[in-house]
Amino acid sequence: MSIKFYRVSDEYGCFSNFSNHGFELNGKQWITSEHYFQAHKFESFELQEMVRNAKTPMDAARIGRNRIYPLREDWEDVKVTIMRKAIKHKFAAHSYLSELLLSTGEQEIIEDTENDYYWGCGKKGSGKNMLGKILMELRAELLRVSKNKEY
Repeated sequence: MSIKFYRVSDEYGCFSNFSNHGFELNGKQWITSEHYFQAHKFESFELQEMVRNAKTPMDAARIGRNRIYPLREDWEDVKVTIMRKAIKHKFAAHSYLSELLLSTGEQEIIEDTENDYYWGCGKKGSGKNMLGKILMELRAELLRVSKNKEY
């Protein structure tokens, strides 16, 4: 059995980068993990701030995906690390999200999107599901920490 999410209104929609679960990181407030992720596609402080201050996660995504703005040269090398950081801080800032993540047990977590074969499962389910994998990694880390506290 697996847990699938995509829309914020879904049962596990809070796992989405578009969910309204902000956090503070490096002295800045981030409205969503999508804002953080998209902003870090750029080296330019001005572009990062434009994304950080975008009204909605969709607005942040549109700016981040717009190729008139130059991506940082190492983007392909750092994008997973940046996503991990965003997800970790989002869940740390909202303990009930961590509790929900732990409640999923050992079930596979899948970002169920037809149009993203990297972060999601893609239309035919053959995508890499990197966001789901990051969530499962975080769940394993949270489980290790909670078990260590029991001893």
